[in-house]
Amino acid sequence: MALVEENNGMSGGAASFSEEQEALVLKSWAIMKKDSANIALRFFLKIFEVAPSASQMFSFLRNSDVPLEKNPKLKTHAMSVFVMTCEAAAQLRKAGKVTVRDTTLKRLGATHLKYGVGDAHFEVVKFALLDTIKEEVPADMWSPAMKSAWSEAYDHLVAAIKQEMKPAE
Repeated sequence: MALVEENNGMSGGAASFSEEQEALVLKSWAIMKKDSANIALRFFLKIFEVAPSASQMFSFLRNSDVPLEKNPKLKTHAMSVFVMTCEAAAQLRKAGKVTVRDTTLKRLGATHLKYGVGDAHFEVVKFALLDTIKEEVPADMWSPAMKSAWSEAYDHLVAAIKQEMKPAE
């Protein structure tokens, strides 16, 4: 498992994620997990709604005549990204770090570097993630504290990916 050394909300190498934040993430993830495939697709469709040109960053979407919502490769990719993000968030406090395999983080870092992913892209994804979660949990569950918890968890994951975004030596 990877340990993020970057000081992005980290203290002494451990993620600062409170019990309250963990409870909010776990409660909302438990609700979303049941329909994660559909929610994941809506999450990615929201990314492309906010930043239409982002679809060109995905080789399987370039020159595709298949509508985004029907593209099986997008569905698979969206599910993979959404579940990894949510599971990493759910494990953050217990593990004290982002719990994504080192090899996965290295691959994610290399891929994001190769396709020129920058801070603005990560911000669009964050916006889409938070907006999607807000739409998927019951209205009385969504709160500034829940938004903050998911935002913090996402920032930890992004910090771990960015740490691996290095040119090959």
